[in-house]
Amino acid sequence: MVEDHTDDYKKMMNQKRFLNEIEQGIRIANREIIHKRLPALDKDTVLAFAVAIARLRARYLEAAFRAAATDKGEPLDQSEVAELRTHREAYEETKAAFEALRYSIEQGYIEVSDA
Repeated sequence: MVEDHTDDYKKMMNQKRFLNEIEQGIRIANREIIHKRLPALDKDTVLAFAVAIARLRARYLEAAFRAAATDKGEPLDQSEVAELRTHREAYEETKAAFEALRYSIEQGYIEVSDA
């Protein structure tokens, strides 16, 4: 019975070691690949990206309010829907990209400078 627990413990430790090695490999790969495309990030570049996303958010909300104000209880026409969708997609995609950037920084895939 003790041998069964010992074997289970060894298997569990091997799995943990395996997963740690995989995670380390993933971290190294992400750092190398992302660094080639984004070699220099600092507060100014990240804040500029955040401001660009804020502008897209504002355009999306502006388009939504404009559509709501002009609908007069009628459904939006296809061009209004298309415009609203375009603004929403642009905002949502860049917002998702910012979350990917944040995650990459948190995981140590991207180094940021203090400048």
